[in-house]
Amino acid sequence: MEPSRAYLSPPSFLPACLPGVLSRLEKLEARARALALKQEEAEQQQRQEVARLRARIKQLRRRRDELKGKVSLQQAALGRREEATSSGAEPVPTARVQERALLQWKVETVEAMLRVFYLTGISGKLTERGVCFCLSTAYDGNYLDSYYLDIVITQPVRIHRHSVPIFIPLKRIAAKYLQTDVRCFLATLSAHLNAYVGRKYQADYLQKHFSAFLGGHWQKNSLYNMLAFNYDVTTESSTFPFRVKLLYGDLDRSLPTEASVSCKEDVPASLLEKAATHSSLFMNMALHKAFDTFRKAAETPDNTE
Repeated sequence: MEPSRAYLSPPSFLPACLPGVLSRLEKLEARARALALKQEEAEQQQRQEVARLRARIKQLRRRRDELKGKVSLQQAALGRREEATSSGAEPVPTARVQERALLQWKVETVEAMLRVFYLTGISGKLTERGVCFCLSTAYDGNYLDSYYLDIVITQPVRIHRHSVPIFIPLKRIAAKYLQTDVRCFLATLSAHLNAYVGRKYQADYLQKHFSAFLGGHWQKNSLYNMLAFNYDVTTESSTFPFRVKLLYGDLDRSLPTEASVSCKEDVPASLLEKAATHSSLFMNMALHKAFDTFRKAAETPDNTE
């Protein structure tokens, strides 16, 4: 017998049908990867289009607000001068006129902003001191939690109270955007909140609906930007434990930036390849959807026999 043929012969302890099973599994996983990539591309295109439209809206509204501010300042100053002239009183200092006109401009800007954000899950109502925003979150077609933000329109603009979780970087986002661009501040905060509830939704859904696959102790933090857990992979001969660790470096996204899947060193080579495939799926697909793919792949051989 030639050495090369002896090397390529399948081990005697493997079932004869295993190559066919692995082939079907690889096809299913390839199909899942292709669907995940198509979904990611569609979402990316949608995000780019939304970003472009938001940028255009932002540009037009900034220009409109600048013009309205200038007009308001001129009208206020002119009205004060006419009033002072007709009553014989001394004119109101220009600084006070400008301050009142500026506050009025801010109120009008907030009113316009509320109408723009209504369709994006951000709503609000005017209060005596400013505006109270409601940021509604959703993931995978499910409406989830709502968070509130009470903003006082003064100079400078400040946050009076809020219900945003302490682990969301609200102070950092506010320091960067609140004084210069309230729209961008709200959009960025909304993105962080939606990503957080999306990560939490995936983990909770997985523990509730795929508990048969899971084992051992879960590791997670409050922000759900780190997850680590064990799950079982079953072949026709036995069951093997896999360990996965997911890191979410982008806090405004619900998909991980790093995914590592490990298993024991003495497992068959096919399982090492499967671990690499699982790692790729976790990077491009929601947790519960990835496990749904695993489950369908495990059920396929039984259904086809």
